[in-house]
Amino acid sequence: MSAAIRLLLADDQALVRGALSALLGLEPDLDVVAEVGTGTDAVTVARDLTPDVALLDVEMPGLDGIAACAEIRAASPATRVLIVTTFGRPGYLRRALQAGASGFVVKDTPAPQLADAVRRVHQGLRVVDPTLATDSLVSGESPLTARETDVLRAARDGSSVATMAARLFLSEGTVRNHLSAAIGKTGAGNRAEAVLVADGNGWL
Repeated sequence: MSAAIRLLLADDQALVRGALSALLGLEPDLDVVAEVGTGTDAVTVARDLTPDVALLDVEMPGLDGIAACAEIRAASPATRVLIVTTFGRPGYLRRALQAGASGFVVKDTPAPQLADAVRRVHQGLRVVDPTLATDSLVSGESPLTARETDVLRAARDGSSVATMAARLFLSEGTVRNHLSAAIGKTGAGNRAEAVLVADGNGWL
């Protein structure tokens, strides 16, 4: 019998992480070798243990799952990444694939299908939730530039323009210009709405 596929699970919700581990652990050819709660820890463990497949949530403390994916692919090229998330947003899918993920599925995927997705990713195949793939094609790429994206991320907590400018090492006028452009591109009425639109599409 061939060796079991070694898995790393990363999710900041302990209950979800435990449930995934229990379900996947029932499969005779899958072996959960590590469970972590942050993207930063996922990168460290991937570098140390070189698991066959890393299952990453998107929204985690420290590095998010997409940033962690890119770092894992750089630190442990033999490790393939499967994003397993609650948030099926088209923008997340595009960013995950650009970061080197081999698959992207939502957490309500039935256990047998999730296990099959792990096997297919391990085989070098790409696995993407079909509904999300269709939505991604329809929604298109993010219209925001990299700097407009940075500015909207900084605006998430309601910071003043002065605070955002200091945080991003930009002038206040530049921040206002980027905010204005982002508001226009998202069709929003103000920066708070622009953040909501961009977040909802997975562009941030």
